[in-house]
Amino acid sequence: MATKIKPAVRKTGKKPDKKPLIDPRYKSLVNTVIFLVVALIFFIVNNTRYEPESGPLPPLYKSKVEQKVQNDSIDSVKVNQQVNN
Repeated sequence: MATKIKPAVRKTGKKPDKKPLIDPRYKSLVNTVIFLVVALIFFIVNNTRYEPESGPLPPLYKSKVEQKVQNDSIDSVKVNQQVNN
């Protein structure tokens, strides 16, 4: 009794089916979650770092607080002048 051997089937030009890593139904959800987690990490790292001291200010710079104090003192001087007249 001779057994018949079937010749191997050659698959020329055909690629085996690849199973996707993530189910296509959930691919968008997974990408969104990954993006949000990375953005949250960057947000936390950015806001917890040591903030360096501010450098020198430009010449003749007056901050808003100084300007307000100066304007208030000028206004009070004007009021005092009007009261005296």
